[in-house]
Amino acid sequence: MAQQVLSATKDSGEHYRQGLGMIASENILSPMVKQAVNSDLHGRYAEGLPFNRYYQGCDDFDTIEDLGISMAKDVFNAPFVNIQSTSGTVSNIATLKALAKPGDDITAVSTADGGHISHARMGAVGLRDLHLHTYPWVEERMEPDIEGACALIQDVKPKIVLIGQSVYLFPTPLEDIAQTAHDVGATVVYDAAHVLGLIAGGVFQDPLREGADVMTGSSHKTFPGPQGGIIISSNEDASFQKRLNNAVFPGTCSSYHLHHVAGKAVALAEFLAYGSSYARDIVANAQALAQHLDKSGFEVMAKERGFTQSHQVLTKHGEPDDGSGKIAAKLLEDAGIITNMNMLPGDTKAMNPSGLRLGVQELTRVGMKPHEMKVVAECFQRVLLDNEDPLSVKQDVYELKARHQSVQYCFSHSDMRAYS
Repeated sequence: MAQQVLSATKDSGEHYRQGLGMIASENILSPMVKQAVNSDLHGRYAEGLPFNRYYQGCDDFDTIEDLGISMAKDVFNAPFVNIQSTSGTVSNIATLKALAKPGDDITAVSTADGGHISHARMGAVGLRDLHLHTYPWVEERMEPDIEGACALIQDVKPKIVLIGQSVYLFPTPLEDIAQTAHDVGATVVYDAAHVLGLIAGGVFQDPLREGADVMTGSSHKTFPGPQGGIIISSNEDASFQKRLNNAVFPGTCSSYHLHHVAGKAVALAEFLAYGSSYARDIVANAQALAQHLDKSGFEVMAKERGFTQSHQVLTKHGEPDDGSGKIAAKLLEDAGIITNMNMLPGDTKAMNPSGLRLGVQELTRVGMKPHEMKVVAECFQRVLLDNEDPLSVKQDVYELKARHQSVQYCFSHSDMRAYS
């Protein structure tokens, strides 16, 4: 049985090494981040905050976490950072625990419009037993109706105004929403899971300067670290910061994957050196891919706005709930292109949607540029529009990927293989 697990693990790695990983929530690790993640820390425990622990043996880890917090404050220009949470969803759970009580009201983007499942009653919002109210949506702009959202906030007077999406093509016009939220006494939480690296790289928006009180995120999407979470705040009040820290430990975590915290710290150091160019190249690649897909005949969402300002591209392949996105994702994987089906506005069945959500952060990480995005779009066309045998397209996909096997935008190392 163990050998089967190891064999499947190896096969999964080969699948991504040879193919094109285009799932918008994934990325790969640099060699130095891998070194931290694969360290002895994977089996160690720490509870509390740096230099104030419940266990002995934490002196070296105190240094690691303290350095990570300091670098994160620099990267995000924020007075408060917690890097302990184990995922973006856990960051959301902790933040909701810190800032609201069961029965309180919250406003958020509907999952049908691109909101994350943790923003829904099925996820963290329901876990905290909050009353959910969703914003009206402008499909053509792929963003909340700002006037309608402000009216909703004025009417409901929620405890938390939650902003952010799992399908995130464009910055949210945040300032008006934040002003309205603060007028009714609400706290503004911005879920930056997908766009954290783009925000840190200065190419998306700056939520903490636009009115957000708290920003949560994932450390493994456009921010290229290990799987994990982060909580950031512009609030300098010590009692507010203590509520956030306490909601992580002991609120949602005991020990908290110390090897991943070390990996986050290394990734933050690399981001300080290379993050701006990485973020800029991600957006350039996403825009190039969208343009080439559009020229090839695909229905790419938000054409009137230039398709995207993030790492994501959204394509429509049929009618609502007809499963065309699911069919497209399977055909593409047969050709070595790994994507995910995704609900679009109008879809109501998560397992039979009409869309695909594409991400270019991993392709960018291995050195692909806008020229390669043209080749990728041609492969999509051959499979989905020209009905070419996916197995014949796979050979060209493998040849393209074989030329891009080294990790970029990170510190030099003796082994720069992206997949090992």
